[in-house]
Amino acid sequence: MAPNTHVTIHSVSKRFGGVKALIDIDLAIERGSIHGLVGENGAGKSTLGKIIAGALRPNEGEIVVDGRPVHYVTPHDALAEGITMIHQEIALVPQLTVLENVYLGIESRQAGVIQKRDLRRRFEELIARSHFDMPPGVLVSSLSVSNQKKVEILKAVARNARLIVMDEPTAALPDDETAKLIEVIHSLREAGTTIVYISHFLEEILSLADTVTVLRNGELIRTTPTQEETPESLVLAMLGRSISLTFTPKRFPPPDAPIVFSARDLCREGAIDEIAFDIRAGEIVGLAGLIGSGRSEVARTIFGADRRDAGTVMIDGRPVKVDSPSEAVNAGIAMLPESRKDQGLLMGMSVGHNVSLPHLPIISRGFMVERGRELRETTDLLKELDVRPPQPAIRVDSLSGGNQQKVLFAKWLFRRPRLLIADEPTHGVDVGAKRAIYRLLTSLAEDGIAVLLISSELEEVLGLSHRVLVMRLGRIVAEFVDSPDDHSSLTEDAVMRAAFATK
Repeated sequence: MAPNTHVTIHSVSKRFGGVKALIDIDLAIERGSIHGLVGENGAGKSTLGKIIAGALRPNEGEIVVDGRPVHYVTPHDALAEGITMIHQEIALVPQLTVLENVYLGIESRQAGVIQKRDLRRRFEELIARSHFDMPPGVLVSSLSVSNQKKVEILKAVARNARLIVMDEPTAALPDDETAKLIEVIHSLREAGTTIVYISHFLEEILSLADTVTVLRNGELIRTTPTQEETPESLVLAMLGRSISLTFTPKRFPPPDAPIVFSARDLCREGAIDEIAFDIRAGEIVGLAGLIGSGRSEVARTIFGADRRDAGTVMIDGRPVKVDSPSEAVNAGIAMLPESRKDQGLLMGMSVGHNVSLPHLPIISRGFMVERGRELRETTDLLKELDVRPPQPAIRVDSLSGGNQQKVLFAKWLFRRPRLLIADEPTHGVDVGAKRAIYRLLTSLAEDGIAVLLISSELEEVLGLSHRVLVMRLGRIVAEFVDSPDDHSSLTEDAVMRAAFATK
């Protein structure tokens, strides 16, 4: 092993049943470097990261750390040697506070009693070092997905890990929070910490990592210095074919297209105030804004997941009662939540049951579900959305992240809605699945569905939306309109200035 190599992977393979997740992987990770891992969903990136961090054991091969073969049985074994992992899916205790989660298992104790004053001192030092502004006493269950991700990062930094595997750490973060995280990662590297960085954001990988490894179908395609790669070259290596990284030209609805959805003076104390806007048939309206601006709160209020204090929701010009998600579904409103694991899918159930569950009344006779119809319609929908494999009987948690997201779409397209709310629709999916989701959202709009799009990726909002509403402090503060003849008003600079309240 080279003197500066931190981890060496020799001929590592991993199987799950008959599925080969990793095949004969050989890889060296340099000490104090940022090593990027890229590939499609299902390529083996997260599996390799979990093996390095002790969460999985390889079926064959050897892991060498600091020149010594290791055989971790649990993540605790790896953590004892300074290796930890920030997982793509949140792994926190919702009932505990931020402070308690960050120091869980490494609390300051005296005679078995937790020393809360010392913990708070350590937490303040950690916040100063990481530049994250997180309140220590808030319950994790009350935080947004992006803030929960920051708690996980603090948890890893608090353990003074010498090697941190980061699996999609910025997937739910807006641009300003991503920039802060990247500053933290740079400071970690300067302090000598090794980072294994798994991400679907290719530009982010190329600007941040020293070296990048491409995986495809469980095999290592190549490892190169990032300065020798481009987004296009990485996509070609990941997919085995080229694919456009740009958005397809927008198709604009006619100016007199009927108004499908209207919100009038929606209010929820402490969250949103006097929200009012319309969406026409075939129109994609984007909601932009910084974290805490109220974007997801608007979506949840429209869908009935959060009760509103005042205001009216209308579909096709008629007021509708949406005091619960079931009432919203009956009114023709569907919502893809920002976390498919926690809010969108029942991970232990089959694909078919996830898709049909909200629609059982329409495929039932009396108290009996028409299983033949359920199977037939679900299978057709999975094929239409290119879910791989298109098999309703398999468990949804056996699918890759991109295919899980397509199942979430299928769940709400079983009965076509009038309004589709898509909150972070490409969260945690690869570039190929992103393109498929972009095409799907565009085609749904072309079919006359009104679409409300929320995304932390501003490029995504600008590339798909016909109009963008900018939120700040629970209010809509600006509106930017794209048109076939004039694209000058809908720009990243204009949206960000409105979001930050700068001229």
